[in-house]
Amino acid sequence: MSFISFLEKNLLGCPWKQQLDIECMGCGMQRAFIHILKGEFIEAFNMYPAIYSLIIMFSFLALHLKFDYKNGSKILVYLFSLNAIIIIISFIFKTIN
Repeated sequence: MSFISFLEKNLLGCPWKQQLDIECMGCGMQRAFIHILKGEFIEAFNMYPAIYSLIIMFSFLALHLKFDYKNGSKILVYLFSLNAIIIIISFIFKTIN
C-alpha cells in the first residue's frame, strides 16, 4: 500500500460536519494535501483555496525558526492574516453555495 492510499483510507473526520452537518473552515484541507501529493494542483486549490498560502506560511515559519530572520515575525503576521482572510472568504463562499 502506498503512502497516498494510506492517507486516503485514514482521513480524519470533521466533528462539525458529523454533529452539525456543516463544513468547518478546515474541511477539505486533508483532501487538498492528498491532491498535491498526487500532482493534482488545480484540484487541490479548488478543494481548499488556502492550501498553498498555508504551505508558504509554514515553510517560512520553519525557516524563521532555524535562521531567525530580522523581520520574520512581521512577515509571519502578514502571512497569518492573509491565510485567515482566504480561509474566511472561502468558508463564506462554501456556505453560501
